[in-house]
Amino acid sequence: MDSKEKEREGGPFLTDVKELRRRARQHIENGAVTEGYGADPEKVVAVLNEALATEIVCVLRYKRHYFMAQGIHAQAVAQEFLEHANEEQGHADRIAERITQLGGAPDFNPEGLATRSHSEYVEGNSLIDMIREDLVAERVAIESYGEIVRFLGDRDITTRRLMEEILENEEQHADDLNKLLATLDPTQSGR
Repeated sequence: MDSKEKEREGGPFLTDVKELRRRARQHIENGAVTEGYGADPEKVVAVLNEALATEIVCVLRYKRHYFMAQGIHAQAVAQEFLEHANEEQGHADRIAERITQLGGAPDFNPEGLATRSHSEYVEGNSLIDMIREDLVAERVAIESYGEIVRFLGDRDITTRRLMEEILENEEQHADDLNKLLATLDPTQSGR
């Protein structure tokens, strides 16, 4: 394939293979962060640590709600809380892993966790309150993760995809909670 075949509108499709190989050998101590990485790794790590705190707070809130759920519908709702808690823990793990890939350190320090988190830890007094508070937290995550996706754009495609996947799951959580709220207290539903 000649250089003209490699080109598409806007310039070359792929950097010369010899150039790619040469650049890959430079700064190998940076691991996944190559010369072509377009974002500021420190800024991305800081943003991801806020998302990590958000996920940890959500895990804690969902776990509390799982154990505190009472009433006629408590068993089914508690199972939903537990499922969401486990998925939020998975999100936290994936975010922490990405932070280390970018050369950062995941911040699991409990001191300041609530202030680093985008969502709040609100306990709720009744099953309806718990569902409502979890729905509010999911809506906060949806908004903030959407902003993170837009911030990353094409500068960090891997982190953007990760956050898009987590965002999709948070939207599903919000939908689940909205349906629960509509079932248990139709006057409280957003639909």
